[in-house]
Amino acid sequence: MNSNNDKLKEIVKQKYSDIALQGKETGCCCGSTPKKEVYNIMSDDYSTLEGYNEDADLGLGCGLPTQYAGIKKGNTVIDLGSGAGNDCFIAQAEVGNEGKVIGVDFSESMIEKAKANAEKRGIQNVSFRQGDIEDMPVSAGRADVVISNCVLNLLPSKDRIFHEIYRVLKAGGHFCISDVVLNGEIPEKLKQAAEMYVGCVSGAIPKAQYLEKIKEAGFTEITICKEKPIIIPDEILKEYLNEDEMNAFKTINGNAIASITVTATKKQRVVLVVDVVKRI
Repeated sequence: MNSNNDKLKEIVKQKYSDIALQGKETGCCCGSTPKKEVYNIMSDDYSTLEGYNEDADLGLGCGLPTQYAGIKKGNTVIDLGSGAGNDCFIAQAEVGNEGKVIGVDFSESMIEKAKANAEKRGIQNVSFRQGDIEDMPVSAGRADVVISNCVLNLLPSKDRIFHEIYRVLKAGGHFCISDVVLNGEIPEKLKQAAEMYVGCVSGAIPKAQYLEKIKEAGFTEITICKEKPIIIPDEILKEYLNEDEMNAFKTINGNAIASITVTATKKQRVVLVVDVVKRI
């Protein structure tokens, strides 16, 4: 199992390293057609937000987690799978100069691209660390808020990731994550296609299972802030399914894939003060 997980992670790492080097026009969150036409079918529009950096927006998201993250001035925010830094720069505008943002990504090429984007903008309080979000290079209790955009779905050990998020959050801290989940079945041909796995679809798990893993990690106040269906264009589906399979998929499970933005909170520590009266 570990060997298979490592293999999948290497596929993801290589794909996103390629995207970092080639740019937005050649990569997107849901794959591409043989003509390399890009379908940013899940991305939300960041362009009007303070802190937006077009060079850092590679069109790889499936939501806008900062919208519901409740980030405050002075917060420390960790962005998991930070890519070229897009969500980090949005978060930096919200934490202000007195806060801090840490981006974590396992692609060296993405880290280099993010650092270059930060340097061009003269941003001092955003840093980027190369590392595996299943074993974050971050000390325990470091963050007020953890965000992530269409990344956890790519990796196999989601339960381990949620436990890591719990570890790095301060007591009373919270996360806001946009990710892909299933509300129905998708054909095995889509699940098994490596390109679709990298494209955020075949690595998805059922929504109920996803939420249960959050609960099992110890989080409370689990809330889905936004949910939207993801409709895969025919041009992509026909790469993996024949016409009958496509029609069956769209008729029965056309809304099987969804993007959710979910928040949850790490419990506050409960301190009991006991007065001990010594009797003489």
